[in-house]
This record gives sequence, structure tokens and C-alpha cells, in this order.
Amino acid sequence: MREPQGCGLPSESACRSPKEALRILVAEDDRPVASFLKKGLEAEQYAVDVAAGGEEALSLAEAVDYDLMLLDLTLPELDGLDLLKRLRAQKRNLPVLILTGRNRVEDRVKGLDLGADDYVTKPFAYRELSARVRALLRRGHRPPELKLKVGDLELDRVERIVRRGGKTLELTPKEFALLEYLMRNAGRAVTRVMIIEHVWNFSFDTMTNVVDVYINYLRRKVDAGSEPKLIQTVRGIGYRLGTAADES
Repeated sequence: MREPQGCGLPSESACRSPKEALRILVAEDDRPVASFLKKGLEAEQYAVDVAAGGEEALSLAEAVDYDLMLLDLTLPELDGLDLLKRLRAQKRNLPVLILTGRNRVEDRVKGLDLGADDYVTKPFAYRELSARVRALLRRGHRPPELKLKVGDLELDRVERIVRRGGKTLELTPKEFALLEYLMRNAGRAVTRVMIIEHVWNFSFDTMTNVVDVYINYLRRKVDAGSEPKLIQTVRGIGYRLGTAADES
């Protein structure tokens, strides 16, 4: 395995994954491999959770609405194939990519028969794994959640492209994460506390104005020269994305 390249993005904590990014569960008990995967995927702006055992992975998969799962077959507590079988009884639409050192054809066939979407054997090249992850997300089982649309504003969560009125908008990673959160909550007001906890991943500090600063950045890019204005201030509460007709 080759070390994944850095994200090559501006500072502003660009390599840290926001909670509202596409969320991937890595079920892997080998700590170096799990760390390698987490580092590489987070550099591509995915939000990543790691489970070191089968029972923990199943519990997380049942509780969280993941966009993809990377599953090692040799997990403690609950074998990967047994986990997959139980998972498919509850989460039929969750894309699963098996990642394991088992090279036997029988294991691959069994994994695919139990509902895995793809299969990668160790050792692997990170670039290939990354391409397979993108392919699964792109064709994923829940396409409406991968592309968000409010009026003439469109956001593609896989390709990480934002357009308004057909024009591509150039956003920084943090601006993208903020806009994505607003679009996922389109039509309803979200507080500054909610925004900072979901986009910045830390508890709200009443002394910071980072939310207001980034809202202004977004307004210049999303609303400047366009009608109607989509980013609304809700007095005494926070912000809402939508038009007056979208108010709930």
C-alpha cells in the first residue's frame, strides 16, 4: 500500500472532514491499515468512522446513515461475512466494499452473493481503492442524496461541484461543507450552534464569528448577481437556505 497523497487544499483545516460530508464506515481491526484508510479518505473530504470489531461495526451501521462501508472479512467478535449477512437484512441499500487479505475465489463469491458491491484484496494500491469508492458512491443506491438541488442551485456531493444557473461556483472545502449543510436543511432555520457543530466539528464558542464570516463568503459566491437570494438571515436564530416561499 502506498501512502495517500495529501489533499493539496488551502489551510483552513481543509483536510478535516465535516460531519455532513459523505460518511464512510471502515470496519478493519488492523490498526495501521485502518489509520492508512482513514487518513487517505479524510484527505478526499469524506467523513470516516472506524470500527475495530464486527459487533462495533454492526452497531454503528445500524445507528448511522452511512453512504458506504469498507469491510474487512477477518474481524474479531463477528466475522465479516456474518456481519454482512446480518447487515443486509436491515440495510439493503448500503453500498459495501469488501477489503480483505483472503484471496480464495470462494470467499469472493460468497461475499458478493451475500450482497457486497465490490471486492478488493490486500495489498492494494490506494488510488485503485479510491476509484472504486467513487464508483460505488456515484452509482450508489441512494442517488437523490448525492445530488442536492434548491431552485437553480445544485450541489454534487460525489464530484464536489456546485453550480447556480448552470455556472460553476468555486468554493473552498469549508464553504462547500457549509453550503451542503444548509442545503440538506433547506427551508428550515439552523442555528449558529448547529452549524458550527456540524461543519467545524467542535463545540460552539460564543466569542467566535466564524459562521457569520463564512456565510458572507458564501453569499458573495452563491447569491451575488443571482435572484432570488437564497441565503437568508433568520433574526434571533441563525440562517436558512431557500426563498420566502420555502419558510416552514
